[in-house]
Amino acid sequence: MTNALRFFCLALFLAAPGLALAEPAAFDLAGPRLDVRVTDAGVTLPIAEVPSLAPGEVLSIRADLPPDQSARYLLVAAFLRGATNPPPKSWFSQSRTWDPKDRAGLRLIVPVGAQQVLVFLAPETGGDFSTLVDAVRGRPGAFVRAAQDLDQATLDRSRLDAYLNAIRAIDQADPGRLKTASPVLARSLAIKLNAACLEKTPALQAPCLMQGQDALVLDDGRSASLAQALTSGSPASLVQDLSATPQAGFGYYSAYIASVMDIVRLLGSVHTARYQYIPALVTARGDQLSLLLNAPPSFHDPMSVLVVGLPAVEPAKPPPLHAVDAQAAYCAEKPDLVLPVEGAPLVFSTGYAHDMVLRLKAKDGASVDLPVSADAEKGGFVADTAGLGAAEFADAFDGSLQGRWGFAPYSGPVFHLRSSAAQAWTLAGDDAAPLIAGHVGDVRLQAPGAPCVESIALKPASGDPAPVDWSLAGPDKILVKAPLKAAGPGEAVLLIRSYGRAAADTVPLRVYATPGHLDGFTLHAGDLTGVLKGGGLDQVKALSLAGASFAPDPAGPGDAGDGLALTTSDAAAAAKLKPGQTATAKVTLQDGRSLDLAVTVGAPRPRVALIAKNVQPAGPPGRIHIADPDALPSGARLTFSIHAEAPAAFSGDEKIEVATVHGAFSTVLTAADGLTLEDSEVAVARLDPAKALGASAAGPLRFRIIDGGVAGDWLPLATLVRLPDLGGIDCAAGPGQPCSLTGSNLFLIDALSADPAFDRPVQVPEGFTGETLAVPHPRAGRLYMKLRDDPAAVALVEVAAKKPTAASARQ
Repeated sequence: MTNALRFFCLALFLAAPGLALAEPAAFDLAGPRLDVRVTDAGVTLPIAEVPSLAPGEVLSIRADLPPDQSARYLLVAAFLRGATNPPPKSWFSQSRTWDPKDRAGLRLIVPVGAQQVLVFLAPETGGDFSTLVDAVRGRPGAFVRAAQDLDQATLDRSRLDAYLNAIRAIDQADPGRLKTASPVLARSLAIKLNAACLEKTPALQAPCLMQGQDALVLDDGRSASLAQALTSGSPASLVQDLSATPQAGFGYYSAYIASVMDIVRLLGSVHTARYQYIPALVTARGDQLSLLLNAPPSFHDPMSVLVVGLPAVEPAKPPPLHAVDAQAAYCAEKPDLVLPVEGAPLVFSTGYAHDMVLRLKAKDGASVDLPVSADAEKGGFVADTAGLGAAEFADAFDGSLQGRWGFAPYSGPVFHLRSSAAQAWTLAGDDAAPLIAGHVGDVRLQAPGAPCVESIALKPASGDPAPVDWSLAGPDKILVKAPLKAAGPGEAVLLIRSYGRAAADTVPLRVYATPGHLDGFTLHAGDLTGVLKGGGLDQVKALSLAGASFAPDPAGPGDAGDGLALTTSDAAAAAKLKPGQTATAKVTLQDGRSLDLAVTVGAPRPRVALIAKNVQPAGPPGRIHIADPDALPSGARLTFSIHAEAPAAFSGDEKIEVATVHGAFSTVLTAADGLTLEDSEVAVARLDPAKALGASAAGPLRFRIIDGGVAGDWLPLATLVRLPDLGGIDCAAGPGQPCSLTGSNLFLIDALSADPAFDRPVQVPEGFTGETLAVPHPRAGRLYMKLRDDPAAVALVEVAAKKPTAASARQ
């Protein structure tokens, strides 16, 4: 845009009277009323139901003035035919409202060629009628544009009034409803909604929503105002600049404000010393037009002439009404059925759409009409379905809006309807998530009658039914929020009630226990047993991996820890699992559910074989001799050798782990400490149990090789036994007399006997803390002992009985 053009547009904008220097005065002064009716082909409609006029129609106009009206008004009707084509004088008619002969008003036939109609109410003066005629004929363009903008501003004002009246009514009845109702109202009436108002407390929402009233009206697609002229094409940037100025309302621009600005500017341009023209907006109810003024009329020069616009003379333009969701389906039996529509706000703010019905097609082909009414707060047409017989219709059928738009027949959008009937509900195809006790579960159900659902209740396995939250998820789907916080595992039932039906549809559900979490399944190539890690593993029934079926193995490896050992008996299937192979395992739970788990087969575990072992006592031979070759006294040292099997050679980085079978005590031997390679295939390990495992370690020992972080199978190594420290034995005279054995750590003895068969043993109590034991009389200086660390083995104890003392002899 050039600077010259920008300056010209700015000057034009600021030069318009009352346009930019201040916001136009509100149309809040009540003026007189007009009674207007229109007749077409013998049918008469009130003006509130007539969106446009047509040539040949009869227009009846009468001023409804109070009986004590003191100022005499001349009622003048003028037909216009274009901005550059002055209308003939015969297109002007007058009625002296004070004259009893003219009390009936004007009865006019819309002439061919007419495009607009203006009505003037002018104070009586000499030559008033001719003055008005000359003014209109002299500046037809100004009045044509004024007629257009008066019509548009009146329609915009109807939307604003409908919105404000609804907000006030809701605020008085139930302020809490504003948060949900006002967005629907704004959509229906094409009103600017300040969403920030809905975040305020309910008491402050209504005043906030009604702030800047004249700026709330959005363009409904019909406006031809100054705002459109300025914002179209290259001058758009100018308006963006102007809208940020105080004179232009800080951006609060609307089609309504623009139309009012146009009217003021245009009628101000024909101001004369005798007359000034004041625009009047109207609110239509039936055949009555109530005039609203934005300035008080003057009865002194220049006297005020009230200018009223009537609907344009043009072909009927059906409203661009369409369904909010063309794919949605609705229940024909639902009381006060709402059919949401948008795109034509005048349907909600005027009576232009009248005698509206929802036309249905019955099974026998007959049409059934349900009366409907537009409701802006509900966002559509509300149908009265009382008395509708569901048996007359198919399970699914269509209905269309039919009625009149003024005098013209109107056919509106089509809606998909459903009848209430018993439904065979199925789980929607995308709903595979199980219901878990203690949680809120989503259940997606599918049936043709989904739109007819009235309420849903959940009956758990134990307890009474309780309502649940639900919503339509499509023309034939519902989403149910099943609260299972207090429900336990078992069977539950959804009770689905539909409009018009006493019996409820039932949908059985299965509520499951909270499933365990699966962290992973460790399986090495060549193994028949793997370890499943996670929580709630007691629920696992089986695992299937690449054709191999695994089941829980109570006798599985002791190193499963908090995992679950799973073993397969199908060695052929297990052999097909190769190192690095990735597959999805299906874990089946005890209740029938299955969970997927990604598994990668690990490398084969290393294997070694035990060649030989040797026990070296810590000192000279003691008095206790253990015949078991696998026994390893805790004070002794163990040397053992192993042979590499898989891989076939040692690398030198291997480790040997030695541990008790319950895993409480363990140690690791490495090349730096206790492990020596004889060659690439044989290694020799040395173990000092007392030093490596501690004084409390005892029982069977096992070992395994660890190569690259992968551990081989456990192999038996030895039985670690702790020995008591025995002192002397004091026996009474005679072989059958008792003896006393002294020593320390006697609690390590399980039993003592004079014979290897332990026919008459002496049992040592658990936790024995004494230093003297009553023992059988030795035979040939020998006793037999079972140690607590290895009760199955029998040890020989060499004892030397002291000679009986006098005291012992007396005993």
